[in-house]
Amino acid sequence: MAGKLALPPLQMLVVFEAAARHGNFTAAGNELGLSQPAVSQRIQALENLLNGPLFERRHRGVQLTESGNALYQIVRASLTEISEQIERTRHQRSTLRIDTDMGFASYWLLPRMDAIQALIPGVEVQVSTSPNDYDFRDSHAHLAIYFGHGNWPGTQAQKLFPEDVVPVCNQSLIRKMSITPTPGELLNFPLLKLPETRPQRWLNWEDWFRFQRVPAHAHAGSRTFNAYSLVIQAAVEGQGIALGWRPLISSLLASKQLVVCGPEVRTERGYYLISASGKPASAQQEKVSHWLLNEAWNFHHQPAALPDYK
Repeated sequence: MAGKLALPPLQMLVVFEAAARHGNFTAAGNELGLSQPAVSQRIQALENLLNGPLFERRHRGVQLTESGNALYQIVRASLTEISEQIERTRHQRSTLRIDTDMGFASYWLLPRMDAIQALIPGVEVQVSTSPNDYDFRDSHAHLAIYFGHGNWPGTQAQKLFPEDVVPVCNQSLIRKMSITPTPGELLNFPLLKLPETRPQRWLNWEDWFRFQRVPAHAHAGSRTFNAYSLVIQAAVEGQGIALGWRPLISSLLASKQLVVCGPEVRTERGYYLISASGKPASAQQEKVSHWLLNEAWNFHHQPAALPDYK
């Protein structure tokens, strides 16, 4: 680890830079709001600290010594760089970053981005997705929406949605089934799925059939996709049956692009709104967090928008 920098007080360097640039202590004082004696005193203190003169005093001003000029070049460049970076930072647009997975971002968060932006005008809302395991401590996010059990270290987790999962397919495929398809009947059709993960993060077809007490060792085949958006698009196109997470597929159910074709399963997992524990939230974070929680509450209390399996 780097040690403490051996630097004189910054004010000394600022006064030195102004005096060297003007070649005059009085002019430097006028620029900085200091008297000529105050400038002279600070320059003398810096020279004492460096054990050598930085200026040659003359009747009408001062001139840098060789060592003074070498120091001036470095101090001038450094203070200029600091000043420019401060200016860039001052004019940098405020941001609010939300981390989540691709499925939630695509099907739930993206359609609501305009509403979120309206809450915090002038703030750039950034959405970041990752297929990797969640670790809010290593993230630069202000908020996150993670799927799991709500036990991520160093976070405050508030549940948005439980894991409610239903089999879904398109209209043409369900016409090939009985009026009320049994769980076992779904084995006659291709099952669309995500790759298996270890440890398992999502409910899969094997889990769903286990909940229905139906052996799933033999079925009409399956198709695996590496993104949930591909699974859902394949279901919309009639390529098979997908497992649909209720919050993500609600608009597709409402528009009849997908229909429910089997019983719902609920697990102990769910989507959680995540923020750093023990860290005060900004006003923007508070607004967006409150809105997301309220939006989730509204979703739970609008069952008409979510057709049930009959």
